Amino acid sequence: MCGIAGTYRWPDGKVVTDRLTDTLAHRGPDGAGRYSHPAGDGEVHLGHRRLAIIDLSGTGAQPMVSGGLALTYNGELYNAPELRAELAAGGVRFRGTSDTEVLLEAWRRWGTDCLPRLRGMFAFGIYDERTGELVLARDQLGIKPLFLLRRGEGLVFASELKALAAATGGSLEVDRAALVASLLYYWVPDSRCAFREAEKLPPGSWLRIRPDGRVQRGRYWRLKDVAAEGRERARSGERPDLAAIVAESTRQHLLSDVPVATFLSGGLDSSYLTALAARHRPGISAYTIGFRAEDARFEAMPDDLRYARQVAERFGVDLHEIEIAPNVLDLLPQMTYHLDEPIGDPAAINTFLICSAAREAGVKVMLSGMGADELFAGYRKHLANVLALRYQRVPRPLRRGVSAAVDRLPVATSRRGFRSVRFAKRFLSFADLPEETAFRRSYTMYDQDELLALLDPDLAGTVEDVLTEHADIYQDNNLDDFVNRMCLGDARMFLPGLNLTYTDRSSMAASTEVRVPYVDVEVVKAAFAVPGDRKIVGRQGKAVLKEAATSVLPREIVYRPKGLFSAPLRAWMSRDLAPLVREVVNDGVLVRSGFLRRDALARLVAEDAAGQRDYSKHLWHVLTLEYWYRGATSGSGQNSPVTA
Repeated sequence: MCGIAGTYRWPDGKVVTDRLTDTLAHRGPDGAGRYSHPAGDGEVHLGHRRLAIIDLSGTGAQPMVSGGLALTYNGELYNAPELRAELAAGGVRFRGTSDTEVLLEAWRRWGTDCLPRLRGMFAFGIYDERTGELVLARDQLGIKPLFLLRRGEGLVFASELKALAAATGGSLEVDRAALVASLLYYWVPDSRCAFREAEKLPPGSWLRIRPDGRVQRGRYWRLKDVAAEGRERARSGERPDLAAIVAESTRQHLLSDVPVATFLSGGLDSSYLTALAARHRPGISAYTIGFRAEDARFEAMPDDLRYARQVAERFGVDLHEIEIAPNVLDLLPQMTYHLDEPIGDPAAINTFLICSAAREAGVKVMLSGMGADELFAGYRKHLANVLALRYQRVPRPLRRGVSAAVDRLPVATSRRGFRSVRFAKRFLSFADLPEETAFRRSYTMYDQDELLALLDPDLAGTVEDVLTEHADIYQDNNLDDFVNRMCLGDARMFLPGLNLTYTDRSSMAASTEVRVPYVDVEVVKAAFAVPGDRKIVGRQGKAVLKEAATSVLPREIVYRPKGLFSAPLRAWMSRDLAPLVREVVNDGVLVRSGFLRRDALARLVAEDAAGQRDYSKHLWHVLTLEYWYRGATSGSGQNSPVTA
């Protein structure tokens, strides 16, 4: 896992590449490298920051140059041993044992045809000295990031957006449409970028730029096609051996020359991976989180720690418990800087603190259960949308009565919150809506009218565009299975836009690599070969994964209530952050610029304080957006940490 950067026919390319690479130092503290070469009437410069995981020797250093190819690469190839054996049988002689060298030789042998053969997480740039062409590529599911920016016939790229902002000297303009999207979702979709000129290379794609400035793009893997193939496999009666596929993916993700540990929340996904990993790495370390007792009580959070301890004891895991009691006033600007774009999920803080603790203990690699909920319908929203179809059959007068009664209930008192009331209000906010609209409302922050009331009136058309984009992506499939349509929508938007993004940035901020065995091409293929009625059975989400896990885990863990990898937001907002919320609402940069409307924000604060609505997540995201915007418009050339 590393940081990559480069310029192609860019003014002052060497200086800019050095600046890009230096900005990414946290991603690779174990080494740095540069490469330069003529490219047409200009030059190409590649930079690299190394986090040494496989082949710790100098033969794994980057940029790696061999036989006219130069590669700067971020990621891990879990099928590198198999590819190495195939290439060696064809006459390739390897100097070291790194997967970087395997990728370089695979590219030499097959070019872009090697990409669908790669099993792992990756983003890379590879330059061919003979043709003068630079190719950028990104993994199938968007686990690893790659940002790029084109001006004229030149191009600049990097693992993080903040590097591009720094390298261009503060000349990037904020894309207000991306900020509107971030308010809706509390993250910026992978199809958009917070700066107008920059873009994210889409998952499963590549880009080639030639010395004459021509650019060619290609897609080598489409999730929509994988889902359609899975539907046909299911129709033919094929039942993938999910237990074997997840076990094999977990084993492959343990490939490392340094210690590996796991996240262990005590929930199904992380417990299953930890148990499987312990088979191959007896005594493996795991990290779990707890919260201050008063915060957990106020938030009505489940006691996940006791389940994590049970799993650790049963499988001989060395468990490390971390209490999440951060100084959020200090962490908020720090996390906003590292997250690159405005992301309003406080789980990023948990990830950063866990990875920091692991790194201090000498651990560089962590396994996470990320992705299982999206692929196997494990979120509450999935079950809630299925239940909404049944609710719509209830006579309308009765539904109106239920809605009115729930609307009068408080979500919190001054001493504690009521999760069941929060869930009920959330459910009723979308239960009567059509499928795509209901699904969007079940996990986004505002409905259309609420978003319009919050924003500058001139952005009404942008709001419409953002909502249309969601509908277009959600409906872009030929699946006849409601549950799998939701899973596909999540795997295309929610997973790369939020969960994989904050996991990458938060872990790399602590110079730690996080691997995601569920977000593996073979697991994904198997997931979409499972019909929706085997994913949600009765009121049980992720049913097929639970069935697979029962061969390893005790039923008490498999069928326990779903835990939360989140934070006690209501407690933080009502205590630690209350003064900051007032400042941002009354005199924040976003309010003064006219982007957000003071009166609408004030209503959110008042209704939340009265306990009638839970707007803690909305207000947390407003804070993250405010801090990000301050950094992005400061004129410093990079979104650096700022103070209130």
